[in-house]
Amino acid sequence: MAIEISKIRNVAFVGHGGVGKTSLVEALLFAAGATTRLGKVDDGSTTTDFDPDEIKRKISLNTAVAFCDWKGHRLNFVDTPGYGDFISDARAGLRVVEAAVVVVDAVAGVQVQTEKVWKFASEYDLPRVVVVNRLDRERADFWRTLESLSKRLKAKLVLLQIPVGAESAFKGVVDLIKMKALVYADGKPQEGEIPGELGEQAREYRDKLIESAAETDDELLAKYLEEGAIGEAEMLKALRLAVAGGKVIPVLAASATKSIGSHLLLDLVVESFPSPADRGEVEGIELRSKAPARRAPDPKAPMAALVFKSVSDPHVGKLSIFRVYSGTLKSDSQVLNVSKETRERVGQVAWLQGKTQKPAQALGPGEIGVVAKLKETLTGDTLTDEVNPVLLTRIVFPEPAISYAIQPKTRGDEDKISHALARMAEEDPTIRYHFEAETKQLLVSGVGQLHVEVIVERMKRKYNVDVTLLPPRIPYKETIKGRAEVQGKYKKQTGGRGQYGDVWLKLEPVQRSAGFEFVDDIFGGSVPRNYIPSVEKGVREAMKRGVISGYPVVDVRVTLYDGTYHEVDSSDMAFQIAGSLALQKGIQEAHPILLEPIMNVEVTLPTDQTGDVIGDLNGRRGRIVGMEPAGETGTVKAQVPMAEMLNFEPALRSMTGGRGAYAMEFSHYEEVPAFLAEKIIAAAKAEKEKAEKH
Repeated sequence: MAIEISKIRNVAFVGHGGVGKTSLVEALLFAAGATTRLGKVDDGSTTTDFDPDEIKRKISLNTAVAFCDWKGHRLNFVDTPGYGDFISDARAGLRVVEAAVVVVDAVAGVQVQTEKVWKFASEYDLPRVVVVNRLDRERADFWRTLESLSKRLKAKLVLLQIPVGAESAFKGVVDLIKMKALVYADGKPQEGEIPGELGEQAREYRDKLIESAAETDDELLAKYLEEGAIGEAEMLKALRLAVAGGKVIPVLAASATKSIGSHLLLDLVVESFPSPADRGEVEGIELRSKAPARRAPDPKAPMAALVFKSVSDPHVGKLSIFRVYSGTLKSDSQVLNVSKETRERVGQVAWLQGKTQKPAQALGPGEIGVVAKLKETLTGDTLTDEVNPVLLTRIVFPEPAISYAIQPKTRGDEDKISHALARMAEEDPTIRYHFEAETKQLLVSGVGQLHVEVIVERMKRKYNVDVTLLPPRIPYKETIKGRAEVQGKYKKQTGGRGQYGDVWLKLEPVQRSAGFEFVDDIFGGSVPRNYIPSVEKGVREAMKRGVISGYPVVDVRVTLYDGTYHEVDSSDMAFQIAGSLALQKGIQEAHPILLEPIMNVEVTLPTDQTGDVIGDLNGRRGRIVGMEPAGETGTVKAQVPMAEMLNFEPALRSMTGGRGAYAMEFSHYEEVPAFLAEKIIAAAKAEKEKAEKH
């Protein structure tokens, strides 16, 4: 049976990498009795980090889902990665929940990705709670972390707890609502009186809590100002409504690995976070009329579900993890994938406990589940009722920022590489790959360097393909600045019939990006009409191969204006070779230059790092074309040669402490400065000689 919607709580766990999100989810599952032992990230035994790459690196690389039951409610936890290269998974996870737990490290405070996920949660208008985790660590400081939260997150924070003990002596919390201490021994809480040394501090923060609750309701505030106090029931009701509405953000204290604080967090999720019914209707577009449509979280409404994660499992096949927004998704049914406009056969639907599937007959609105072996369905697709199709708003994923060339270590593995990349791109919408015809390289693009490294590791582990990563070749081009008139003559006499072709060509530059123009200016039949296409073919072939450095020639007008032929010895081949020889000679005489691709680069960064980044871009031969400050973050727009951008990602990360991001796209071609062109030409010649030796 589908679970009653008012009893469901969907919560995403987000935050910077390494702050203990997975350990916190593990502690909650253990506290609620969903698992029988407390798994640890260090020994690879947690419920939500089960991928071999995650176990090896001891970090989350994928979003995972687990659930538990607490006080008659079903709690679905979406555990998301915190490293910048995998932040798209956090965004997708936040898209399908009603609330977020933002986990912060008690030593490091607010870090880069904390700010990013906070921004995503604000975009989706989600209520939040902040958990200050790892309070048992050396140098952990709850109050310093609180200061960092206030300064960086610009939110109305309220303390619901203060810690008992610090660092290795951290053993519990003071619950400011009940005004009791909860001290933990072996992961089990014991309620008792507040330790004497914390009494005054607890009363001070309890008063602040009452004040914050009163401020959320005008009538309550008037009563509080008049009488100087409000009843506990009134305070609790106001506080819960304020948390559910996102007006205040509670702050809790915890140590996930010691299970400290987990029971109070479970209570808060049940009591103060909204259910899918509270969040109301979901918006989409009616497939046929293209008009805006809304779907109610009602089990009897037409079914609509969103796939927010795909996992390709070599044993089980493709798994699609989805959230039902309206109606009921039943096992063994047929649905419409609106995004692809294809029908899908749904087999067994199931709840997910990490990698374990718990079969269900049907999943109702608000539920999160999984189904295997959907043929066409990918991340971001909408599954819907065939009679009333609606397209839900797609998840926005970041564009890839970094590209590498990949080549197989074993000859003949090219097909296996394409198959592996196709499967992985189905799982992860931020992976792109394509064959670059100009440089003859297969390029794979990802969000960052770690992302691409993980792609390569997975190719080896899942698809048995071993590849080498190389920096991509820059697609330089050749052109001319001057003019030339040249003869190309091919004459070969062997026994019997010979070869004869003779042409005169005029070469001149055309406007940048205008391409190639071939002009037939032959009068009086000096080159017979049937050989003119052969001359053009020879010219084009020579342009493709390049003349000064082996890069293609562009932006040239070639005019065929004279030549001679032989009645017997002339042929298509002879005129093709003559055209090719003339072009090569003409390019050398017409002041050849090298062109390089220039990229439009847009960097988003903290305003106080603008100077460093502009200096760096200038050092990369970049031109700054615009700056837009927007409060604490700003945007710098520049045009930079592609060759200078290959190592920009790690440089930007170190300059901005990981808080900067950039996007780039091709703009145009420009002349390479002479001193650099010489080096590029010399390197290209050396590579050609090396290839010829082999």
